[in-house]
Amino acid sequence: MSPHPRQKQRKHFQADNSLEIATGQALVELNESLSGVRECLVPSLLPKDVVGLVCQVENYLCKGHKALEELKDDEVIRKRLLIDGDGAGDDRRINLLVKSFIKWCNSGSQEEGYSQYQRMLSTLSQCEFSMGKTLLVYDMNLREMENYEKIYKEIEGSIAGAHEKIAECKKQILQAKRIRKNRQEYDALAKVIQRHPDRHETLKELEALGKELEHLSHIKESAEDKLELRRKQFHVLLSTIHELQQTLENAEKLSEVAEAQETSMETDPKP
Repeated sequence: MSPHPRQKQRKHFQADNSLEIATGQALVELNESLSGVRECLVPSLLPKDVVGLVCQVENYLCKGHKALEELKDDEVIRKRLLIDGDGAGDDRRINLLVKSFIKWCNSGSQEEGYSQYQRMLSTLSQCEFSMGKTLLVYDMNLREMENYEKIYKEIEGSIAGAHEKIAECKKQILQAKRIRKNRQEYDALAKVIQRHPDRHETLKELEALGKELEHLSHIKESAEDKLELRRKQFHVLLSTIHELQQTLENAEKLSEVAEAQETSMETDPKP
């Protein structure tokens, strides 16, 4: 998985920061060397000290050239641009300062030596001014790096906040969809409910039907009572009819017996 572009940019900033720190240390050492050269430019120095200082400066330059030769072409260009500062020719000023120092050491007259001495002081002042400017630019770059790091963290925080807001908005969208679905179901149920009568009217109808049912129940009970009464009366009537029939049959039998006796009496002779 390839790293995030912001991580690459952050690593690039860290590398530039390390390079600027190393460059700042080199500039501080160069400033100390230039301060040593200024001290050595006092006219009361002995020739032996002057020669030693010249050798020391030449050794610094030789070491610098060897270090530059060991670097790659792009690193050489980068280092020279860092040393040169804003492109104002700082490296050339140092070389001119060394050459002027050698000419001052080899000057024949006092006036020529004093003139070279003033030129060296002027060149050294320009180098120190450029050095101070470079250090200020270096400090400014460090502050800019800190500012960029702060802005980067703020952007990361803003991105994280945006992701949280997006997640929250997604939740709100899902909730809104659910509410919309519920509303649609409610509307469908409301349409179905509208097709039926009102609850108050339904209760009235139920109450009327209850009263009617109660009235019908009373009618049913009355009809059942009448039916039971008629059933009893019919049973009594049947019993009466049956008794009457028995009575009639008995009466017929008695009349037949009586007739038979009369007939037998008529047929029998008198003594």
